[in-house]
This record gives sequence, structure tokens and C-alpha cells, in this order.
Amino acid sequence: MAVVMSLFIVSCGKKKEKLLDITVDPETMPTMITDNVSTLISDSGITRYKLIADLWEVYDKAKEPFWYFPKGFYLERFNEDYFIEATVLADTAWNFNKKKLWRLKGHVNVKNIVGDEFKSDELFWDQNAKKVYSEKLIEIKKANGLYLQGYGFTSNQEMTSYQIERPHDSRIPLKDDEETGAEAPLDSLQTLETN
Repeated sequence: MAVVMSLFIVSCGKKKEKLLDITVDPETMPTMITDNVSTLISDSGITRYKLIADLWEVYDKAKEPFWYFPKGFYLERFNEDYFIEATVLADTAWNFNKKKLWRLKGHVNVKNIVGDEFKSDELFWDQNAKKVYSEKLIEIKKANGLYLQGYGFTSNQEMTSYQIERPHDSRIPLKDDEETGAEAPLDSLQTLETN
């Protein structure tokens, strides 16, 4: 028995490990990957958001740390009574943590507290400046039935007060024709602002 044990120890002692030298690029290699995320986020100790994503990648060692949601992103914002007051949906999302800047890309759909719906291919949410903006086409269906559309969009972060820089094919009654009741056409060069 002692001979067998000594052979076992000797054979284990002579085993050589092969190690690979791998260089990791923090810009392309996430430090964390999470599947099927559903999490609550608080602001000043109060639960304000619910985030749902199929895949969440964290790049916190990158020069500009960010979160990446390559398979879609859904966010609900709660009021003080935990009722949903707004929703955000996008095919892809980035959160640049230090800048407090969100980039939402692909079939972006936002519904605000008053029921207005916003659709675009890309939106940015600057939390420091407390504004949402885009240079892409924006489509807005207001809760009262009005339809707005144009290029270049700036809004407060609640998306209740906004401005479309280049309105296009919007349906807004600006001045009624007294005889026919027809709506006056919107001047496509006019800046559109709502409150």
C-alpha cells in the first residue's frame, strides 16, 4: 500500500500544467454578463424603475464604462404609489455610467405619464441635463389623437414638454378655415413646440 501511495505522489508531482497567456481588451470583453434580467432600481432610496432585459453586459473596465443591452431593453418608471407612469422599449440600449447618458437604438417606443407615445429609431437620455433628444425621425401620437412627426427632437426627461426642430407631415389644427372647417397646413420650416 505504501509503494502504491508513493508512486501516486511521485506521478502527481511531475505533472506540468500548460498555461495560456491571454490579453483581455476591456473595451470588448465584458466584466459581467447576465441573462434574463429583471431588477428594480431606486433613486434616493425610493424604488423608481424596473428594468427587464434578455442580456445585460457590463463593461466597467472600459475607458468610458458602460452597460450594454444587445437583445432589447424594457424600462418602467413608477410614481410614489408604485403605479407605472411611463415605459421605454428599445431593441438595443447603452448606459454610459459616468456621463449618465443612455442611448436607445432600434424601434424605440416611449409612453409618458399623460399617455403620449413616442417612436423613433434612436433616442438619447441625458440624465445630467434632464433631457431627451434625437436627430432621427420622431413620431408622436398624443393621447388626444394629434399626430406629430419630424426630424430633430428635444424634450424634458418626463417627455411632457418637447420641441420638434423640423416638423414633417404632422396633423395639427393651427387655424381653421371658417367656411370649410379644414385645417391649415403646417409650415414644414416652422419649429413645433408643445407644453
